[in-house]
Amino acid sequence: MISPALDVRYIGSYTEVSQCPDYQFPEYCFIGRSNVGKSSIINFLTSKDDIARTSRKPGKTQTINLFKVMENPEWAIADLPGYGYAQVSKSTRGNWSAMIDGYILKRKNLVNTFMLVDIRHAPLANDREFMRFLGQHQVPFSLLFTKSDKLKPAELNNALEHYKASILEEWEELPPIFVTSTVAGIGREEILSHIRLMNNTFAK
Repeated sequence: MISPALDVRYIGSYTEVSQCPDYQFPEYCFIGRSNVGKSSIINFLTSKDDIARTSRKPGKTQTINLFKVMENPEWAIADLPGYGYAQVSKSTRGNWSAMIDGYILKRKNLVNTFMLVDIRHAPLANDREFMRFLGQHQVPFSLLFTKSDKLKPAELNNALEHYKASILEEWEELPPIFVTSTVAGIGREEILSHIRLMNNTFAK
């Protein structure tokens, strides 16, 4: 069964986690290197074209953007700035880093961090560092591979196996993994099912 478009309400945009509203429903953040396709994934997940702004210019998202999904139970999406390369000043990137760290470590109702990775690339230093950061602070996360339609089936399978092997060089087990393509419509139902399962756990 294909899930219908989500009923999503914009909550607000914030430059610090202390500004974010305090509510009792679960929240899921989406983050990755700049230009990984994060905004496209959020739009794809919600089946809306304008929830998260998309841009070919890296570094479009510069605040913590929150959206409420009107389901039972309610839940929220947090669209975070990208890490790594972006066409902005070093001082701005430094502020983003503090913003991201503060949000992930202090946001009490953050249930899961969806870390987005472009499947076309081998594990990159920034991705490895961010994964270590999440692990060191015991922050639950899932890997969400984007742009799978850019690879042929055999290439995609090889890329996935290579990435998994790379993770297992440092980690005892793999996190939940989702392969997506906003073009081919792959991965939406799996991600929503995962979120709804965690929502039920959060509510207990």
